[in-house]
Amino acid sequence: MQTPVILIVEDEEVTRLNLVSLFQGEGYDVIEAINGEEMNQKLTDNKVNLVVMDINLPGKNGLILARELRQKENIGLIFLTGRDSEVDRILGLEIGADDYLTKPFNPRELTIRARNLLSRTVAQPVVEEHKSIVKFNGWTLDENSRNLTSPKGVARRLPKGEYRALRLMLDTPGKIFTREQLIRHMTGRDLRPNDRTVDVTIRRIRKHFESDIDSPELISTIHGEGYRFVGKLEK
Repeated sequence: MQTPVILIVEDEEVTRLNLVSLFQGEGYDVIEAINGEEMNQKLTDNKVNLVVMDINLPGKNGLILARELRQKENIGLIFLTGRDSEVDRILGLEIGADDYLTKPFNPRELTIRARNLLSRTVAQPVVEEHKSIVKFNGWTLDENSRNLTSPKGVARRLPKGEYRALRLMLDTPGKIFTREQLIRHMTGRDLRPNDRTVDVTIRRIRKHFESDIDSPELISTIHGEGYRFVGKLEK
């Protein structure tokens, strides 16, 4: 199996070099960039499996770059930021980041999160390579491409977290999945205190096909327990 490639996007030199050294010490191939322009060039020249990106970058910030990245790339994304801001965290998750760490962070925690994310995106690619179509309430989910197609034929490719959460619930309609179960299936990590990753992801999923996300018809919130799919699968 090819060694995973990690791209560090960080303009602060000492932090960038420390991150490069950290991941090289874990056995990964590591490349680096200081801004969005360099990042895009490195993505063109290399097969990157994971981007570790600072939000506060010169020129286009990390949130803008992540939105552009999600439109054209199918790779893992971890945000780093010096601002302990709930707004930044939610925006990052809304855009489709797989994880988020606030500086200063524990290097061991970062490598564990990166390894868990890569284990799903690199070490086990066969999971999402098989072709299968799931239909529900006029919608179609293609497991191979992760495309969610509306009853009118409009397709949208789901980020990995959204796809995994939705697919898990579609596998067992009516079953209640806790936030702990969903976060492990989405990211491979445990739920942390005050972690809103699952709630934000469910809200993003609902926006695709619910007419009113405050009164959802297909994904129901079971207060104090979790979420479940209550729509109708089609054969």
